[in-house]
Amino acid sequence: MASGIVVPASTVGRSSGDTMSVDKLPEELNEMKIRDDKEMEATVVDGNETETGHIIITTIGGRNGQPKQTISYMAERVVGHGSFGIVFQAKCLETGETVAIKKVLQDKRYKNRELQTMRLLDHPNIVSLKHCFFSTTEKEELYLNLVLEYVPETVYRVAKHYSRANQRMPLIYVKLYTYQVNPHTHQLKLCDFGSAKVLVKGEPNISYICSRYYRAPELIFGATEYTTAIDIWSVGCVLAELLLGQIFHKRMPPEAVDLVSRLLQYSPNLRCTALEACIHPFFGELRDPSTRLPNGRPLPPLFNFKSQELKGASLELLAKLLPEHARKQCPFLGF
Repeated sequence: MASGIVVPASTVGRSSGDTMSVDKLPEELNEMKIRDDKEMEATVVDGNETETGHIIITTIGGRNGQPKQTISYMAERVVGHGSFGIVFQAKCLETGETVAIKKVLQDKRYKNRELQTMRLLDHPNIVSLKHCFFSTTEKEELYLNLVLEYVPETVYRVAKHYSRANQRMPLIYVKLYTYQVNPHTHQLKLCDFGSAKVLVKGEPNISYICSRYYRAPELIFGATEYTTAIDIWSVGCVLAELLLGQIFHKRMPPEAVDLVSRLLQYSPNLRCTALEACIHPFFGELRDPSTRLPNGRPLPPLFNFKSQELKGASLELLAKLLPEHARKQCPFLGF
C-alpha cells in the first residue's frame, strides 16, 4: 500500500467537499438509495477496544455462495479523533497489511450515509474502503467500523511542521496539495465522508455543515439551498492557510493571490469551478513534463481524471487542463 497524505473530504481540490464537488455526479450517485442497516453484514467482532495489541476478529464473504473468510486485525495506535468516533492504525495479521479503521457510533435511528457513499466511490485520490463490520460494547452500544486504506500523513501536520520550523512550505508542495499526499510521492487522498451527501436541486439542506474555519458565507447566514460552491470556498481557505506567512511576501507569485481571490469570492455564483481552478496559471508548473519534486522524484499522477469528472467540460477547457504528454491518461476523450 502506497503511503500518502490524507485530508478530510471537505477541504481540497479535484473532488473535494462535503457535497462531493465534481462537475457532474456519477449517475449511480444521483439515484443512490440508502439501504437499511440490516442489509449490511453485521458481523459481531471479538471485542471493541483499540488499545495497542488488542486483536479484532471479523469475517467477510458468506453471501451469494461465497465462502466466509476470517480476518484478524491487531490495533496499533490511535491516529485521529473526531466528533463522532476515532481512527486507529491496525495490521491485518493474515497479510501483514497496515490499514486504518474508523470506528463510529451507529445510531439505529439513522441510516449510515458515509458507508453507502464510500461503497460507490472509486478514485485514485480517495481512500479506498476495504470492508466494514460492526462491534458492540458491554453497554450494548453498536459501532460501525470502516476498514480503509492507510496513509500516514495529513496536510495539516505537514503545514504545522513548516510553521513550527519557521519555514515556508515549498510552493511546489502548495500547488500539489491544492491541485489534487505521501511523504515520497505527495499524492493526495481524501477521507472522512461522514457529512457527505448528494445535492438535489430544490431539496433543502442543513446550513450547519463544514468545519467553521472553512465554512462559506452563505452557510454562516443560514442558507439551506446551496451548491458545491461551498466546497470551492473551503478549498480557498486551505490554499490561503498553506500560503500563510508568505502570501503577502514580495516574492509571492501574483498567480497565487489571484487564485485565492477567485476561490474566496463572497458570492457563490462568482467562485470558479473545480476544473476552472485546475487550469489556473498558478498550476502551470504542474503541467510541465520537466517539473520534479525537490527530492528529484517525478510528480505523482495528476491527470488521471475519471470520465465523470470531465463530463460536460468544453474542448477549450480540456486543452488547457491536459498537457499533450499526459493525454494518454484519459483515453476516453479520444485525443
